[in-house]
Amino acid sequence: MKSYLTLWFNSEGKTPFEVTERLMSMGFRPTKGGYDYVYDWDRRPTTDDALALANQVHATLKGCNVAFKLETL
Repeated sequence: MKSYLTLWFNSEGKTPFEVTERLMSMGFRPTKGGYDYVYDWDRRPTTDDALALANQVHATLKGCNVAFKLETL
C-alpha cells in the first residue's frame, strides 16, 4: 500500500526544497503526476497506522506554512 501526499505551498512559508528535505527524512519520496509525494508501506497499514503517519506529517510540516492532503490507498 501507499500513502500519497499533496501540498499547497505559501510564498510566506518554507521553500519546496526545504519541505521536501523534511518529508524525505520521514520516508516520503517526491513523485510526478496527481500527487507530490508518496510513502511506501512495507505492510498493509491499519487506520491507526495511517492516522499516526498523518500526525507525523503534521508535526514535521508545522511552521512551514503549507497545507496538505494525505490519502492512503
